[in-house]
Amino acid sequence: MSALKGLGLNILSAGMVTAVGLSRAASAAALRGAIDGFAETQFVVPGGDWLLGAPVPLPKNWIGEKRLAHLAAGAVVDALEEHAAVKADLEVIFCLAETDRPGRPVRAPESFAQKVLKYAGLSSQTKCQVITHGRPSGFVALEQARRLLRDGENTHVLIVGADTLLTGPTVAHYLRKNRLLTAENANGFVPGEAAAAILCAPGNAAHFALTGLGLTREKAFLYNGLDEDGLDLPLRAEGMTQAYRDALEMSALQDFGRIDFRLSDISGEHYFFKQSALAMQRTMRLHRDPQPIWSPADCLGNIGAAFVPLMVAWGLEAFEKGYADGHRIMVEGSGDDGACGTAIFQTPDRKDSRQRDAA
Repeated sequence: MSALKGLGLNILSAGMVTAVGLSRAASAAALRGAIDGFAETQFVVPGGDWLLGAPVPLPKNWIGEKRLAHLAAGAVVDALEEHAAVKADLEVIFCLAETDRPGRPVRAPESFAQKVLKYAGLSSQTKCQVITHGRPSGFVALEQARRLLRDGENTHVLIVGADTLLTGPTVAHYLRKNRLLTAENANGFVPGEAAAAILCAPGNAAHFALTGLGLTREKAFLYNGLDEDGLDLPLRAEGMTQAYRDALEMSALQDFGRIDFRLSDISGEHYFFKQSALAMQRTMRLHRDPQPIWSPADCLGNIGAAFVPLMVAWGLEAFEKGYADGHRIMVEGSGDDGACGTAIFQTPDRKDSRQRDAA
């Protein structure tokens, strides 16, 4: 095993509840096989077609906050299945939708947290925090978990992301913004829902360790309208580029070419593809073979605040099952308001990575 210089946070286990599986193992297997969970929903788009979405097939037709709480609880149970002992000293950080997003199912975060604890069989006295930044929430949660573990306040932190974009007001909002994938709009995303949980522990870098973290903001965010004429500023991906650089510097990698593969929350909109491509071009100097990029949205649609925990969970599963493309993994994501984040996880060396670095 190589000597990794981590940030004092290791991922021990993970859980997932998605449109393609009700556990980490099932979901990751479907994602690896490119099996999608897309289906017609009850929503109608202009022109009379049914909107395509990615709903989770739950045993009961729960709706609203209760449905999301069951999704989150399923992910928590999955993540803690082999780590029951940590429940006695555990803090939970919930990653939820933005407070200003129309149709968000969670209006009272404290009540939601208690529902999840109850459904997951955890004590109602379990300490909880809530982060409401939408898709980038997971990066903020990783930084908060790192601080909690560093300060010795807890021995374990569970990060839980849960979100759904399949509510009437949310669908109506994104249809008005022309941001959903329809027969008339190829530059859009499929709305989905999911929950994922990752169990974090302190200590020297080992197994699946966080080694770099970048949190920045993009001025030219989607529909920014910040210049004098009220038009969008040109996207140069300065925010995401800086997030890349910060994470790479923390990881002592310096160049994006050292990353073996990426997991990204890009979900079909041109803006976010362009942002990711520009950031890569501005930080890669080393020549290398094409770098794989994994996008859960290809199978799950846009899952909002569940993205980052789910991508970390998939990376962990890929490493443990032996099909990860190397041992240096970058997770990236950004929000509609310009918030950008990246996290780098490293695992024990793989032979192909050692050979490429020596070349």
